[in-house]
Amino acid sequence: MVNGKNSPIPTNYQLPITNYQIKDFVAEKDKRNRFRSLQVLGIIWLLGAVCDRIWFALDHTMPAWDQAEYLTGSLNYWQALQNPQWLSGEWWTNFWMLSSKIPPLTYIATTPFLNLFGTGPDQATLVYLLFSAILLGSVYGLGAKLFSPPVGLWAAGMCVLFPGLYRVRLDFLLDYPLTAVVTLSFLCLTVLKEQRRSKNEKSLLHAAFCLLPSLAFGLSLGLALMTKQTALFFLLIPVVWVGVGAIRRRDWGRLAQLVGALLLSVAVFGWWYRTNWLLILTSGKRATVDSALAEGDPALNTLAAWTYYWKILPSLISWPLLLVPIVGLLIYWGQRRNFRFSIFDFRLKTSDRQPKAVESDESVDNPKSAIQNPKLGWLAVFLVGAYLLSSVNINKDARYVLPYLPVLSVFLAYGITRWPGVLGKRIRWGTVGLATLLMFLNLYPLGGNWLTQSLSPNAQHSAYLGNIWPHKQVIDEIIKTEPLLRSNLGVLPSTGAVNQHNFNYYGALENFQVYGRQVGVRRKQVEQDARSLSWFLTKTGDQGSVPQEAQANIVKIIEQGPDFALHKSWSLPDGSNLNLYHRRIPPVQVQPVEEPLTAVRLVEVTVPEQSPPGAPVPVTYKWSGPWEQLQSGIVLLTWRLNLALEKKSENPAATLINEEPNNPQSTRWLHDRGIGMGNLHAIKQGKAGNIFQVTERLAMLPPADIASGTYTLEATYLNRETGESYSIPVPPVALKIDPAASIQPAPELDLVTQLRTMAADLPKGPDGLTPVFDRVGRINQYDPIQDYLKQGEQALEYRLRLEPQNREWAYNVALSKVLQRQVKGAIAALERVTQLDSKNPYAYAYLAFVHLYDWNPRAAEAALKPALAMSKNQPYIEALDGAAGLMQGNLFKAWAAYQKIKDKIK
Repeated sequence: MVNGKNSPIPTNYQLPITNYQIKDFVAEKDKRNRFRSLQVLGIIWLLGAVCDRIWFALDHTMPAWDQAEYLTGSLNYWQALQNPQWLSGEWWTNFWMLSSKIPPLTYIATTPFLNLFGTGPDQATLVYLLFSAILLGSVYGLGAKLFSPPVGLWAAGMCVLFPGLYRVRLDFLLDYPLTAVVTLSFLCLTVLKEQRRSKNEKSLLHAAFCLLPSLAFGLSLGLALMTKQTALFFLLIPVVWVGVGAIRRRDWGRLAQLVGALLLSVAVFGWWYRTNWLLILTSGKRATVDSALAEGDPALNTLAAWTYYWKILPSLISWPLLLVPIVGLLIYWGQRRNFRFSIFDFRLKTSDRQPKAVESDESVDNPKSAIQNPKLGWLAVFLVGAYLLSSVNINKDARYVLPYLPVLSVFLAYGITRWPGVLGKRIRWGTVGLATLLMFLNLYPLGGNWLTQSLSPNAQHSAYLGNIWPHKQVIDEIIKTEPLLRSNLGVLPSTGAVNQHNFNYYGALENFQVYGRQVGVRRKQVEQDARSLSWFLTKTGDQGSVPQEAQANIVKIIEQGPDFALHKSWSLPDGSNLNLYHRRIPPVQVQPVEEPLTAVRLVEVTVPEQSPPGAPVPVTYKWSGPWEQLQSGIVLLTWRLNLALEKKSENPAATLINEEPNNPQSTRWLHDRGIGMGNLHAIKQGKAGNIFQVTERLAMLPPADIASGTYTLEATYLNRETGESYSIPVPPVALKIDPAASIQPAPELDLVTQLRTMAADLPKGPDGLTPVFDRVGRINQYDPIQDYLKQGEQALEYRLRLEPQNREWAYNVALSKVLQRQVKGAIAALERVTQLDSKNPYAYAYLAFVHLYDWNPRAAEAALKPALAMSKNQPYIEALDGAAGLMQGNLFKAWAAYQKIKDKIK
């Protein structure tokens, strides 16, 4: 009988729960808990986002130096990505060069937000919502992986409440994105380190699943190094730790995963670093040593350098979030030790009757000291390594160590969750409530400064609710005055609110029509600076971080000299005045004309009757034509000795010159450049085919060895976009070069002429090269987009097709391409130079240097062979040869080169 009286199975008997049912129940519970954790995590992110956006809505602060520079960088990448050319290698090279010193991940990530919400500063900061999601998700994952989901949630909440993090969340800086991506990378490395692989599972799906952590770590590490180079400070020690651990355990599979991840990261960050490696190295000194000296940071041989970040830790975390978790952890460890001692005493009394109780206790938590806890030890590897490597950097700043705060939050979250019982719950929520109050008092002008300074010192970042600064009005005034020109504004003060970077940013917001540059900072260049720009900003009161003597000199020239007039003035919120000055007679003026023209015409040329050789000559050109041709036009102007006029005047030099037709350099000079010096901006109003007149007031430079006589002008038009060219009729004009003539007052030479003058010194080698780069650094301030390099290059490339043996022009084209970092073009140009100047060892040295820049040491070594044969005792050439050997792994050759030159170069 099945259910009868004699049934072997009782009627009230229930079948036992199987292991599968238990597993399903646990899995379902874990799934529900995981979903609840993600909900809580989303709420934490949302509350932080709302707080941040309210702050941005209230704040009227001007972006300071770094913030404005990074905002401009985002606009540059946003502009480049409007018309991408994904399959063009040249486009990619130019894309990476848009940010030559700072990795561009933050800029690129900001582009979609600028497309969706607009290009203002508040819209750009919306990208931080993405980085906050990455940061909170990574911190939660790290805490949940190492300890438990509650630890991950408490750590995420702390990251929202840390003063060090919420301060930078409200400034457009690279440190917050870096913090997010470094934390993500450390999470992926932790998963890779903790991964347990089954030896019995051999399916392809399982193998692919095992590769996911290494792929994730490789991508995240590459992204971290594409955010900021200092990511290496935080991730180097953990990566080495995992690698060494794998070698010690002979875990070759994990080591292979780690190596593969590193190779993948190189594929992510390598393109930008390969393109910009030289500028990264050369700018490192300015960003570290020079900045540290200027800010008075402690030297590395002092204790202060190694305790700097320890001392400021309370201001980064706040005292409540620092002390309460540590106290909780100490109490917990003390209780665990006493509990183990009581168990030990119990075992002495009861012998071996209850061994399972001890096992059960030891399985609850770590039975050893905190130092022996492998999970806390792994956090310590990251924190100690990051602290030491960050301290090695002599340039100290609180925001430079922010990437270790999320990992520290996991440790503190573990500590705060060790508080037991109801009291522990109250302590946790009381601590978070106090930290939240401190955050609001620090971010909003609500008072309570005594409380914030006591519990979260130096953490105030209150929203500025005062009057709006007039930066946009200044830019609008310049554009209204010169609507068809690209303008460069010389910003003489440099304070947090009034500096060259934020005016440059607001000019970039207006279709990149106005640029801001800091000039007047070097005493020997003050006069040239004042003569080279048409717009200047001065300010009363505090001048900021500028050299006082040089800045006072240029302010005096601008405000008291005869060349500038006060254009407009604004009262600033700090009580000072901002003054905008404009040159009385601008070098370029544009106005519409009613004249049916289909080509560019030279209307008028004005020069003095005579001038001595080797001295600048004032000249005024008036061009008329369709706007498209004017804007895209390069004019090739040749002032040539008119032999017919000389013969009529019976000048004896004419006969001598006529007998030497192969020496054209002594009978001409060039004045090539873009029309309007390349400053004609895109037309915004009217029909594109409208006719305009461009008036240029410039200076040209006849060579010092030019022949005396009467010179007339020849003109050719070259379209830089299409390559079209045609001859331009020239109105009657003549200039007599006479050594006895007096020098005429003239404006500053145009930049293309200055470039040609500098290139003439290149055959001299290092003696001629050093002043070239010193002058280039100066004139690059005058042309913020360095368009003069393109103008000079295209003009001389055209001329070289007519005179391919002109060595001087070949050097000039090579210099233009090198300064533009056009590697392939520079190599081709320098190969032409070596052919035209084959007896000069420096020509080969220049070619070798560009090959080294292009990471082609074998080609550099081959290029240096003729140079070494011609000049065996030149330290610079030997240094290049040693560098070529080093890049090929030939350490002996590099060491031998070093031994040869170490006593020659001081």
